[in-house]
Amino acid sequence: MILAMSTFSSSIVRWQKTQGRHDLPWQGNRDPYRIWLAEIMLQQTQVSAVIPYYTRFLGQFPTIAALANASEDAVMPYWAGLGYYARARNLHKAARVIRDAHAGEFPRTLEEMVALPGIGRSTAAAIAAFAFGTRAAILDGNVKRVLARHFGMAGDIKTKAVETALWALAEAHLPRAGIEAYTQGLMDMGATLCTRTSPHCTRCPVKRTCVALAQDRIATLPGRAASKPTPHRTVQMLVLIASGEVLLEKRPSPGIWGGLWSLPEVSSGDDALVAAKKRFGVSAKLIATLPVVPHGFTHYELAITPVKFAVSARGKRAALPGLVWLNLADASAAALPAPVKRILAAL
Repeated sequence: MILAMSTFSSSIVRWQKTQGRHDLPWQGNRDPYRIWLAEIMLQQTQVSAVIPYYTRFLGQFPTIAALANASEDAVMPYWAGLGYYARARNLHKAARVIRDAHAGEFPRTLEEMVALPGIGRSTAAAIAAFAFGTRAAILDGNVKRVLARHFGMAGDIKTKAVETALWALAEAHLPRAGIEAYTQGLMDMGATLCTRTSPHCTRCPVKRTCVALAQDRIATLPGRAASKPTPHRTVQMLVLIASGEVLLEKRPSPGIWGGLWSLPEVSSGDDALVAAKKRFGVSAKLIATLPVVPHGFTHYELAITPVKFAVSARGKRAALPGLVWLNLADASAAALPAPVKRILAAL
């Protein structure tokens, strides 16, 4: 079912202007840096979680130059807790590319944007629409859901064939004018009306032409592949404490929590005391095995068993690069993964 472009898009534009979101901190300006930062933070993250991070990040790195000239170690604390840390590393890398290859000016073309680390086709289109008024289609997770439901697009949205068809729909229904309101309207609809569960169909501006609503297919669209059992992984984390300080190890980048400081990790089957002495040369006494701390990732569940030690002698290896002793009182402000912060807060 293909509607005339003006029917679908103009309804969303009108709705957004009167009912959409207009008070988000990154709205009301055409600064591509601010828009870019918001779009990256909003990937797989809710607006309510992003706003305080966005404000703090801009306060520390108000320009592309400020971000590019900072070290990765200086950037990561302002992302810690927001998750998906590759976004922060790519943001930092892209800022340096913009500084070095674009004379510090954010590129204006979609092709140049997509060439930057961490910016895909949909994100580039959103930045281009909001910053430069470029007529380009977005297709993030929320927009896929809106389009699949409204136009009755069956099939698993993660497959190439369905994604290609959704891109074609997104391109076909771009408005001839009002691209900013239309782009924001699609985002607003997906976030506030056409939600994954319990959508507010009675308030939808395009409800009269929605295939899913007319055919009672809201619960089955968009289509998804059969769910698979979630893998589980178990690890131990060493909580080595000496004089009120805890030993932290910088995690390799890329990788889970890459670039963040974390409690040293050992396999669940290893002897934690032996591992602590062998890896860090410390003299330590086992105090307790603490309660398991669960943490969910996109593709698996992690169960962390913290093992607490009292360290009587730190050893030379515990002072090597990539290791740091942190005062427990400062842990809440450090660039630590969320479950590590929970472990240390419990101490």
